[in-house]
Order: sequence, then C-alpha cells, then structure tokens
Amino acid sequence: QVQLVESGGGLVQAGGSLRRSCAASGRTFSSYSMGWFRQTPGKEREFVAAITWSGSRTNYVDSVKGRFTISRDNARNTLYLQMNSLKPEDTAVYYCAASMQNDIVLLPASYAYWGQGTQVTVSS
Repeated sequence: QVQLVESGGGLVQAGGSLRRSCAASGRTFSSYSMGWFRQTPGKEREFVAAITWSGSRTNYVDSVKGRFTISRDNARNTLYLQMNSLKPEDTAVYYCAASMQNDIVLLPASYAYWGQGTQVTVSS
C-alpha cells in the first residue's frame, strides 16, 4: 500500500504557473506508474498526465500538451506536475494517483491509490 499527500495547489492568474507535488510513503514508490487527474463539479474525473515507473515515458491529454509537464523523482518518492500558461478552464480539483500496472495508465479505475485532491483555481 502507498499513501499519497499532495501540495502546491492554489489561486493563480491566467498565464501563470503552479507546481504540484505528490509525496508518497509506504511501499516502494518506484514500483508504481503515476498519474494526475482533475475534476470539476458535476463532471467525471479527467485524465491529465501519466508517467511510467522509470519516468521514461509520459502521456498527456491534448488540452495540456505543451503547457504541463509530469515528472518524478524516485529518490525523493515524489511526483510533480509543472503547470505553465494556465487557463481558466484548468480550474479543478487535481488528484495524483498510483497504479501497479507497469505502463502508461489512462483510466481512473486502473489506479489503486489516490491523493486527497487539491484545488487549483485560475482567474481570468
């Protein structure tokens, strides 16, 4: 089992940047593929980005490509999401998640462990 604790959310103006962090504890962090998801009221949780256990491969939803970067530091047991050129439509609660599948994982149901979620608000 792994526990995930997120930090780095908040309020930012359009065009600004935020860096999300997700600290893992418990079982070996490097055993998990990781992902970021986001959710707004009344909508399903949306895939944002994913990274394999080694960090060698990443995947992004089209709406964030070129603006967001997912990365991980296995020595620090931490996952990151660098968000640049933020837009009001990026406003959501963001979640990090861990999957035991050794691949890029897109579906929320394939993730066994979730962080607590943190609000990101982008003002226009």
